Amino acid sequence: MLFSLSRLTRLQALAVCALPVVALLAVAGFAPLPFAVAQPGGTADVLGKHEGKTVLTITGMPTRKTEGALRMTTIVATGPQMKVRLGDVVDGWFRTDRAVMPKNAVYPTGDNVKEVEEHNLGDMKESQDDATKAALGYLKANGVDDTGKVKVQADLGKIGGPSAGLFLSLGIIDKLDGDGSGGDLTGGRDIAGTGTITASGKVGAVGGVALKTQAARRDGASVFLVPKDECADAEAEKPEGLRLIPITTLDGTVDALRALKKGADVPSC
Repeated sequence: MLFSLSRLTRLQALAVCALPVVALLAVAGFAPLPFAVAQPGGTADVLGKHEGKTVLTITGMPTRKTEGALRMTTIVATGPQMKVRLGDVVDGWFRTDRAVMPKNAVYPTGDNVKEVEEHNLGDMKESQDDATKAALGYLKANGVDDTGKVKVQADLGKIGGPSAGLFLSLGIIDKLDGDGSGGDLTGGRDIAGTGTITASGKVGAVGGVALKTQAARRDGASVFLVPKDECADAEAEKPEGLRLIPITTLDGTVDALRALKKGADVPSC
């Protein structure tokens, strides 16, 4: 049936024009969207155990007994095959403990759960290898002998991805040499953070930093090491009582932790 908007009242015209919009919103409300919803995940102390298993097993050199904690942090997200709808997205936008992220940023390898898991575990293995090279390179450059004999095995269960790299390197350094002066690299503190690492010791950015700060504080950390370029994201939802320290290299991170232990000036976001 045809009709002319000029013959309708203003209210009737608005109602007619709104119908397509309402219909589209109704469809969008039920249609799956290309997003994932993430929230704070668990943390794992690389100096201790995760799920009952020692995280870092080091052979070839004597290891130290350590105090404090070095917590790598994680996020958890809706699975690649889970349907995220408009209501989930809107809810995530209005909550500080949720984040809406493009699905391809969380699962770049596709929608198959097994493939995603294998990809993430592959990233973790590569990250472990780079973390070991970075840590042993640092120790050798700072006068620690016999690093050529060291073998490192890391076990974080099914945690995948490359973002534990920095903390694996710090854990190796703390277990083998501490702060270089007989003390702990942590200074006895509960320190958390995130960051990828290259074999040469360069720290790289990761995702979900605002959520990881919440996981860190929830699990008792008072200090959070964050890739410098992600300071703004870390500040966005920073929990009360958590100190942010920006870092760019492994050398600089160790220097910052030593300064923190001594009460000296430490960079901040």
